[in-house]
Amino acid sequence: MACGLGPMSRPASANVLSQQAREDNMERRKVYELLEAPAALDYELYLQTDRLLTCQKPFDDLANADELQFQIVHQVEELWMKLMAYTIVAVDEHLRAKQAFRVTTLLGRCHRIMRMMTEQLDLLETMSPKEYQQIRLQLGNGSGQESPGFRVLLRIIPDLWQTFDAAYVSGAGRTVRDIYDHGYAHDEAYAIAEALMELDELFGKFRWHHLFLIHRSIGMGSASLKGRSVDLLQAGAKHRFFPELWDVRVEMTDEWGHDYGRVRDSIAEKASQ
Repeated sequence: MACGLGPMSRPASANVLSQQAREDNMERRKVYELLEAPAALDYELYLQTDRLLTCQKPFDDLANADELQFQIVHQVEELWMKLMAYTIVAVDEHLRAKQAFRVTTLLGRCHRIMRMMTEQLDLLETMSPKEYQQIRLQLGNGSGQESPGFRVLLRIIPDLWQTFDAAYVSGAGRTVRDIYDHGYAHDEAYAIAEALMELDELFGKFRWHHLFLIHRSIGMGSASLKGRSVDLLQAGAKHRFFPELWDVRVEMTDEWGHDYGRVRDSIAEKASQ
């Protein structure tokens, strides 16, 4: 009886070739080269992937296996901050036009961007302190404080307050206290104020998260790449864009709770009677 190859049988040479192909596919340099291939398809051309995927260091220049992650995380952060800066300008325009729904929608977009920026910092926590130090030496004298997106956001976000104040607060014959207390109506002014408050809060959380990342990576007592103690970053983490929105809560609590220290009847005792 003729002996043929069954459907599941393969020549030994085929298995060897298959194994070699798998090894080739998983070779880091080859994967890197495939990703950097010239764009040819519509999707690649539209997104300019050939330019985008060559913005990182060449494979042979990487300080270690984690430097690619380090560069990509920070580059993505810059892209998100670019989008956020673009959106903040639109928020300001719609504030001037008193288009409240558009303002809150766009601020909601900023909130989502800030959450993603904060969450993706967690990727950097998968690096060991030793690996981080090797990459840190590649930064020259650079630091995150030199981020163009970060510096632009620090500059333009506070300006939203002047526009909001002119359109919904003093320009409307009101105070922040009116919006939150005396004339509280849960209206457009309140909704926008709370959206601004959330933006301020999320930006602060991002800065605190970044501070803890530094603490985990290099420690808080060390000098930064600029020769300054990273303890100075704590002052930035405490910064608020819209202090009026934070202060009004203190004012209301102080007024409402002037007798908080007074001993009141126990709820538990009343319930047991």
